Amino acid sequence: MHPRRPDGFDGLGYRSGARDEQGFGGAFPARSFSSASDLSHWVTTPPDIPGSRNLHWGEKSPPYGVPAPSTPLEGPAEEPFPGGGGGGSVPGQSSEQLNRFAGFGIGLASLFTENVLAHPCIVLRRQCQVNYHARHYHLTPFTVINIMYSFNKTQGPRALWKGMGSTFIVQGVTLGAEGIISEFTPLPREISHKWNPKQIGEHLLLKSLTYIVAMPFYSASLIETVQSEIIRDNTGILECIKEGIGRVIGLGVPHSKRLLPLLSLIFPTVLHGVLHYVISSVIQKIVLLILKRKTYHSHLAGSTSPVQSMLDAYFPELIANFAASLCSDVILYPLETVLHRLHIQGTRTIIDNTDLGYEVLPINTQYEGMRDCINTIRQEEGMLGFYKGFGAVVIQYTLHAAVLQITKIIYSTLLQNSV
Repeated sequence: MHPRRPDGFDGLGYRSGARDEQGFGGAFPARSFSSASDLSHWVTTPPDIPGSRNLHWGEKSPPYGVPAPSTPLEGPAEEPFPGGGGGGSVPGQSSEQLNRFAGFGIGLASLFTENVLAHPCIVLRRQCQVNYHARHYHLTPFTVINIMYSFNKTQGPRALWKGMGSTFIVQGVTLGAEGIISEFTPLPREISHKWNPKQIGEHLLLKSLTYIVAMPFYSASLIETVQSEIIRDNTGILECIKEGIGRVIGLGVPHSKRLLPLLSLIFPTVLHGVLHYVISSVIQKIVLLILKRKTYHSHLAGSTSPVQSMLDAYFPELIANFAASLCSDVILYPLETVLHRLHIQGTRTIIDNTDLGYEVLPINTQYEGMRDCINTIRQEEGMLGFYKGFGAVVIQYTLHAAVLQITKIIYSTLLQNSV
């Protein structure tokens, strides 16, 4: 009984001469395989992968029995390794290690800015969105900075970083739900390059189901980020999961009769999530295409320095993600205001007074649904009522852009010193 493997193999034949000559350093007797029939019943042929086994793009592995062409390798691969006979060092090895380390640091700095440094802006932005009777809309970053200072002075730094743990939990639930659903269903988690409308529809259906699963936990996280620290009890890091499950089964903290059922929140939640994902993906692809084309033309013109070439390996994707997140947040800000008011209604949440910087206010709205919420905001607060707290978005992405620019300067300086 033979194992189920392909018929041909080129790996042993490709290296058979070295095996026969060395004999594994004398530890084992050298074996000679003279014909392909001795190997065809048990060996396998791996697929030709561009870049594997030192092959160049478009080349094929030599068949068994045919010696490989002895073409000298070009570039830094032919330099000796440290301590490998020549006693020299690899030119550019330190810069390559620095390149990898700096790439990790740049990505870490971007994640830190998005999830930690920008969290006070998210807190104030959500509080302004759900504060339906606020007289100050905080459309500019100047008033937002003033009110942040007041919150920090009266309640301490915790007032600006509350609910940060729950936002990470929501992200984890979203990623976990997406992975589990895609594992047990034929819905694709990623779209291939040869996409078709059916594949896109199935992929968006997967995203929609993911947002539905994460919806009760998102609602609990929203409450934690807008609840005032003045009357808030010390809650554990898993309180978001407890409240989310309680929202589904109808248990937990007491809610008023104005609480909207989860079924009525599915449409606005899925609509906002899918639109945010679609807009982000489209903007990201466009920006990446523009940046790569610009980099390609600069390489053709020969005006690109080695430092700039290394920068082009990391920053285009970060810039594309930044632009995609910014555009989607700005475009969908009115819909997000409506979504947050529907989620917070009937939860007996007490928020901070965003007009004064001290005191607290109850949330006692009575929206019947998404359409009623839109009409009420337009009639009572005007069109600018959909953009309450927009100045926090300006501060958030200004900080993000500043961190990206600072990391780019540091990275360029390190590369210039190492080259």
